[in-house]
Amino acid sequence: MIESAKHTWRSKLHEIIYEADTPAGKAFDVVLLILIFLSVVLVMLESVSNLQIEYGKYFYIGEWIITIFFSIEYILRVISIRKPSAYIFSFYGLIDFISTIPLYLSFFIVGTNALLTIRALRLLRVFRILKVTRYIGEGNKLAKALKDSRPKILVFLFAVMILSVIAGTLMYIVEGPEHGFKSIPVSVYWCIVTLTTVGFGDIAPVTALGQFIATVIMIMGYGIIAVPTGIVSAEMAKGENPEPDSKKLHLNTQVCHNCGARKHQDQAKYCHNCGNILHYD
Repeated sequence: MIESAKHTWRSKLHEIIYEADTPAGKAFDVVLLILIFLSVVLVMLESVSNLQIEYGKYFYIGEWIITIFFSIEYILRVISIRKPSAYIFSFYGLIDFISTIPLYLSFFIVGTNALLTIRALRLLRVFRILKVTRYIGEGNKLAKALKDSRPKILVFLFAVMILSVIAGTLMYIVEGPEHGFKSIPVSVYWCIVTLTTVGFGDIAPVTALGQFIATVIMIMGYGIIAVPTGIVSAEMAKGENPEPDSKKLHLNTQVCHNCGARKHQDQAKYCHNCGNILHYD
């Protein structure tokens, strides 16, 4: 009987904290997002000297209140799951921990409270709460396209680096140290800056030949910028025709109480990873 009651409260706590399918779970996550947003705003306002002088004490108190709430939330997340390590070492678990400890570290290391802006990463939960999974799906397509085009992009970057070294060496020979091209590394730096059309203007060719080479490099820069875009676009176009089974976009926010697995199908009753039941009535 005691074990059953214990099992029930842990299950209910898990449902509220980890999932957004129930009103209580959604309300908890909305409150959490508001506090995260307020925390980031407080840290940003605290960096303004005039506001810090006048309202610094209130900023500090507000940060501690929110930090204590996040600390309690973190502990509840750990105790409400059967395998705490599944949460502790997960992406969100690490972010939750890192975003909670800066204020505690400020007792030992001055200025670490500014790291509280890391909490902005926790706003990623808004995708789960608002069920904007369609955007996550598009993000996954982009991530897959970038991953698939990685070898081509690496070859392209290698070619650009070789071109930069050759052009930089040439500019060092043509312009020389007297015109700011003090060494080949400096000349390569100038070439990369010019090739990417950033153009800091700290070094500029003076001779006619140097200016001609610089012109060619700048024109090439516009063409080079388009290459990675074309590679990624081609990979994304390949993924526009998914298999029939992958067209269904599931909005299920349930997290397995046993192993912490996510991404279950909408009507799923059991975890796809460990087979544990997802709902306890």
